[in-house]
Amino acid sequence: MLGKRLRQQRVLILLMLPGLAYFLVFHYGAFLGNVVAFKDYVPFEGLWASPWTGVSNFSRMFGDPQFWDATWNTLAIAVLQLVFFFPVPLAIALLLHSLTSDLLRRFVQSVVYLPHFLSWVIVVTLFQQVLGDTGVLNSWLGDAGLHTVDIIGNPGAYRPLVVAQVIWKDAGWGTIIFLAALMQVNEQTLEAAAIDGAGPWRRFWHVTLPAIRPVVVLLLIMRLGDILSVGFEQMLLQRSSVGPEAGEVLDTFVYYHGIVDGDAGYAAAAGLFKGLIGAALVFTANKIAHRLGEQGVYQ
Repeated sequence: MLGKRLRQQRVLILLMLPGLAYFLVFHYGAFLGNVVAFKDYVPFEGLWASPWTGVSNFSRMFGDPQFWDATWNTLAIAVLQLVFFFPVPLAIALLLHSLTSDLLRRFVQSVVYLPHFLSWVIVVTLFQQVLGDTGVLNSWLGDAGLHTVDIIGNPGAYRPLVVAQVIWKDAGWGTIIFLAALMQVNEQTLEAAAIDGAGPWRRFWHVTLPAIRPVVVLLLIMRLGDILSVGFEQMLLQRSSVGPEAGEVLDTFVYYHGIVDGDAGYAAAAGLFKGLIGAALVFTANKIAHRLGEQGVYQ
C-alpha cells in the first residue's frame, strides 16, 4: 500500500527532495557542529581532536558584558519588530481585501511587494542616501537654514530605524499569507453583520479576526521561535555607523568572535544559547496556544 502511494506521488516526492536535502545538510547536519561550543576548537587539529573544555565557553560568555549588551540589543529590536512590524502585513492585507478595483489592488500589491526583492545592501544604501549626514533630508534642512540631523549615525535612533527598514522592506511580502487567510472569511456572515448594524470595526473584531485567528497564532508562534534572529546582514551593514554598543546583536556577536577573531568555541556557545532560547519560546507559546483552544504549530 505504501509503495503504491509512493509511486503515485513520485513526481511530488522528486520535487520535494532538493528542499529536504537542504534542511538535512544545512540544518540538521550542521546541528552536530554545536559540539564546538564545548571545545577549544583548533581548525588544524580538526573537530574531534580539539580539546574538550566542558562549559567554560558558557561561563566566559555569561560573564562577558559585551554578550549581555548584544543580548539586550537583540531583545529590544525583536520586541519592537514584533509590536510594530507584525500588525502591518495584516493591516495591508485588510486594505487590499477591501478594495473593489482590481486594477488598484494590483497596483498597490506591486508597490508594497517590490522592496522585498531588494537586497539589504540596496535598502541600507537608500536609507543612508535619504537620512544620512549628507543625505537628501539634511540637504533640504541645510538649504532651509534649519538644524541638520544624522539619523543613520545616531545610536539613539538605531532601533526605530532598523524596525522602519524591516517594515518598508518586508511588510508587503508578509501580506500574502494574510490575504490567503482572508479569502476564507465567510462573505455572507460579513454581509449579515453589516445588515444587523455592525460597523467595520465590529465586523473585523467579531467575524474577520476569529476566522483568521489560527493563522495569526501560527505566524506569531513561528515568529517567536525566530525572535532572536533580527537580521544579520541588515545589522552588519550598519553596526559601524553607530558602534557596537548600540548596533551589536547576537548574530553579529557570533560573526565577529567566530569568523573575525577565530574564537569558534565561544561563538558556537553564543549561537547555541540563542537557539535554545528560541526553542523554549516556541514550546511555551505553543503550549499557551493549546490552552487557549488554538491548534498551534504542533499537537
